[in-house]
Amino acid sequence: MAEQPEVEELAIEKYPSENGNIIIATVNRPEKLNALNVNVKEAIKSLCSWAEDSKDITVVIFRGASPLPPPEGKRQKPHAFVAGADVSEFVGKNSEIIRPEFEDNVWEAVWKLRKPTIALIDGYALGGGSELALSCDIRVATSRSMFGTPEINLGLIPGGGGTQRLTWLVGYGKAMEMVMGGEMIDGDEAHRIGLVNHIVEPDELMEKGMEIANNLSSKSPLTVQIAKQAVRAALDNPISDGIVLEHNMFVDLFDTKDKEIGVNAFMERGKPEWTGE
Repeated sequence: MAEQPEVEELAIEKYPSENGNIIIATVNRPEKLNALNVNVKEAIKSLCSWAEDSKDITVVIFRGASPLPPPEGKRQKPHAFVAGADVSEFVGKNSEIIRPEFEDNVWEAVWKLRKPTIALIDGYALGGGSELALSCDIRVATSRSMFGTPEINLGLIPGGGGTQRLTWLVGYGKAMEMVMGGEMIDGDEAHRIGLVNHIVEPDELMEKGMEIANNLSSKSPLTVQIAKQAVRAALDNPISDGIVLEHNMFVDLFDTKDKEIGVNAFMERGKPEWTGE
């Protein structure tokens, strides 16, 4: 069984909820705008394994650390969710060196986590940081957030699923413009085009994230996982095949304890006590 990672650059907090614990994972490199280095990426992968194995974890939230107070006479660094990968780790590497890291990468670990994931974005979400947000199920951003895929300016393209997930969310034309142009969009534009689910003021971000997480945590954990799997099937299958998968998942749920609990609670106007079975 995987264990909770203990890495200073990824702070992990547990918050009790109705049916378990909500995990808040904070990328904690504010001096580097929370850029993803090897340590953070490995820690997030370990976190995903731990959350997958832990029955008491219902939702995982990702966010970035707030900027530190600046030294006297210096300007404060900007807010960031994750301002990208740590580009210093790309220097001098060829495809042979970098390929293993991207074949077993952090973005797929988050994407494949069966439990619900939420990205709370305050400030820059660029490159690998944008892809971390895209790997989550739900995105909430502040009005001062900025999104972009600037890899083109390094002679690269997004390598953590950005070209694919961005296209599914915002459409072919806008994805082409963002990936090939490398320019940033603000939070309001991200909300308008469907890149984020909600846009809030900075002091409302955690409240909104926990509101969503507590709602998800109040449902049957088994059924939430099946629901996530069913919606994801729409990305991988023609609609006719996806509907068959949906039918089968729906029917299979009739053999679960939580279906009976939910139906009886509804009929009796009571509150379901889920078992996750």
